Amino acid sequence: MRKAFKYRIYPNKEQERKLFWTLTRCRELYNAALSERRDAYTYERKSITYRMQQNDLPEIRDLLREEYQQIHSQVLQDVLKRLEKAFQHFFRRVMNGEKPGYPRFQGRNRYNSFTYPQGGYTLSEKSVTLGKIGTIKCVVHRPMEGQAKTCTTKYESGQWYVVFSCDVKEPERLPGVESEVGIDLGGTHFAALSDGTFIENPRHFRKAEKLLQRRSQVLSRKKQRSHRREKARRLVTKAHRKILNQRRDFHHQQSRQLVDTRSLIVFEDLQIANLTKAPKPKQDEATGHYLPNGAVAKGGLNKSILDAGWAIFQQMCTYKAAWAGRTVMLVDPKFTSQVCSGCGTFRKKDLSERWHSCSCGVSLDRDTNAAVNILYRGKKQLLGVEDANRAKPVEAPCL
Repeated sequence: MRKAFKYRIYPNKEQERKLFWTLTRCRELYNAALSERRDAYTYERKSITYRMQQNDLPEIRDLLREEYQQIHSQVLQDVLKRLEKAFQHFFRRVMNGEKPGYPRFQGRNRYNSFTYPQGGYTLSEKSVTLGKIGTIKCVVHRPMEGQAKTCTTKYESGQWYVVFSCDVKEPERLPGVESEVGIDLGGTHFAALSDGTFIENPRHFRKAEKLLQRRSQVLSRKKQRSHRREKARRLVTKAHRKILNQRRDFHHQQSRQLVDTRSLIVFEDLQIANLTKAPKPKQDEATGHYLPNGAVAKGGLNKSILDAGWAIFQQMCTYKAAWAGRTVMLVDPKFTSQVCSGCGTFRKKDLSERWHSCSCGVSLDRDTNAAVNILYRGKKQLLGVEDANRAKPVEAPCL
């Protein structure tokens, strides 16, 4: 199995200059290789392959771009392989009828990493040695397991990291537990569990929004290409980095707790990209004037959804469950809030109605009712029962 280990590194000024210089040369090679492929097909209808560009690389390195000799040869080869992967994904999307997304040229703020695919790196207790760069101070906060296959140096929000991708043995499974849970992700609460408990929403972005607004305003007032503007930009980056770290830490803690205590975790199969789309404009046919379409309210809802980070949370639960021997399932979210979890009766409820009450005697929070339905659908889907989305009487939590 493959596992990644990420460590923070602290280069000195000369090493950081060398790292940025290497990033720039790799980005130039990527863009030049992309331009060669595009122009060859545009003007000659000829396809340039990775193998052809790799064979030309030694000549380019020795005769045309001698500065490439100061970069590890495998790093340059990996740049071309990265471009090859981009084209493979492009052709796959074309074949599947998806939005193609032709590989794009990389700007200075988009190309932020380079990789040693086979060798040229060594990790010790307090440092990491990178080929053609040198030995850099490294905080190894946990021991690396298995055999390292690749080493990626990454610049992320003003900080440098090394990421080792390692082949590790399959881990021991966690002890079995007889506990299952359905989870309804929401805005009021981060998650409602089918046992009646809730995970509160920390709202990290909302809490830091005023600070971000002030720093962004300061940034907008600075002159272009000035030291003060760069200083202001770093403060904005630092605020975003803190929000990212807080959200990631929250997701790690909650996903770990769920995986350790539950044998089956069932989520709704949410399409986050569709949920966060801006509303379409409404136009009066008679006058041609645009009518109110709820864009302001929808924008606030979209911000809350993206602040919660539902997709990342589901991903963390999924991969941790795979390592622990647990099961994570995704079910159709259709009508989970409208169907009674006690008797299966369908009743249309407005979003403002937050409490579910039914004539069968079930009375509980709307999101908890949805979580119970989600768990039921997951169980039916796990057993392979047809029409798993149809509600049946199940035991709802007593509140």
